[in-house]
Amino acid sequence: MKPKPKKSFHKIAYLSLLLSFAMIISYVENIIPTFTFAPGIKLGLANGFILLILYLYGPAEAVIINLTRIILSSLLFGSMYSFLYSVTGAAFSLLIMILLYRKNEVFSPVGIGMLGGLFHNIGQILIAFLVTRLPGIIFYVPVLVVFGLAAGSVTGLLSKLLYPTLKKIIKTEKGV
Repeated sequence: MKPKPKKSFHKIAYLSLLLSFAMIISYVENIIPTFTFAPGIKLGLANGFILLILYLYGPAEAVIINLTRIILSSLLFGSMYSFLYSVTGAAFSLLIMILLYRKNEVFSPVGIGMLGGLFHNIGQILIAFLVTRLPGIIFYVPVLVVFGLAAGSVTGLLSKLLYPTLKKIIKTEKGV
């Protein structure tokens, strides 16, 4: 009889898979031109995988995988500026998502995704102001609020739809 592999090997394998999916989505979103009147607007579907990791494994794993994704994406198909904007947006986004996740009886994954998208854009607009020192950047905030909430609802819905299937496959102890 073969010994069963430890759960930690399964966890590393599944987290690596989810990281890979998030990286692929990040790359695809990076090469697709944006057709909106607002430059740089993207759905941020990779954040849906980070939200899934938050629900499946918890905050520590979500932070580690998100930071790994940002570093690898910046090195492979980004720049120092893209890293700066991504890590700032992700820090704001993940912080609010973790805080709301801890109150999961109040906020659904869609609500957490929406506020995560909003805070991602708030973080990016703050770093954009610090980098450019252009006060006119404040006029971009309403556009980012609308797009952040819309994109966050898509990532939250993606997470909510994928969660039950992945929960069965991965068999973690965490829950929505």
